[in-house]
Amino acid sequence: MGFTIGGIREIRSGSRRRARSSEITAVAEYTGLWGWDVVPGARAARSGSGRTDCSCGAADCPSPGAHPLDFGKELAAGATLEEAAAAWAQTPGAAVLLPVGRSFDILDVPEAAGRGALARLQRMGLPLGPVAATPTGRALFFVAPGAAADLPGLLYRTGWDDADLDLRPLGEGDHITAPPSDLGGHGPMRWLRPPGLETADRPPEARLVVGTLAYLCARVSV
Repeated sequence: MGFTIGGIREIRSGSRRRARSSEITAVAEYTGLWGWDVVPGARAARSGSGRTDCSCGAADCPSPGAHPLDFGKELAAGATLEEAAAAWAQTPGAAVLLPVGRSFDILDVPEAAGRGALARLQRMGLPLGPVAATPTGRALFFVAPGAAADLPGLLYRTGWDDADLDLRPLGEGDHITAPPSDLGGHGPMRWLRPPGLETADRPPEARLVVGTLAYLCARVSV
């Protein structure tokens, strides 16, 4: 017994509806519970030739499926589920992007280093914010705004300024793709440490975590 073309279409349509529903719920959670702004983002898909195409339509898009849509309406913190649904109805299939540099900055490290740092910081009892994981093997630590600009000084004060570290700061003007959206056609984003009421709007100062992140980044690069 096989599937009919119509049946396949219904399955795919149902999958798309569930994906849209989960992303709309996530948007409402991010804006309503955690106090974050949200931006509709482009999607990416891999063609049969292996090329990654972006839904923005630009053949030479520098970041397929990982940038805001020019025509997408930004949702401010506090938006309701109804407002999220209305915004995504205007940009069906849009990815969920979070602007960096407002409520938080990001410290981007290899996932292996991030997992090790997360376990170590939890054992030390230090405050932690959300931590996201990318399908490309990176861990994104949410820290207080200003970390991107302060990182060189923080590394200097912790003795890691001369090290060749795979530790990337993201700050004002940057965006990250948020779970459960797909990142550039590579797969869905996920949480290693999901946001919570005690940390989402008050992420830790970068100085509390940067030394541990730098140490683990150095170890995984050896």
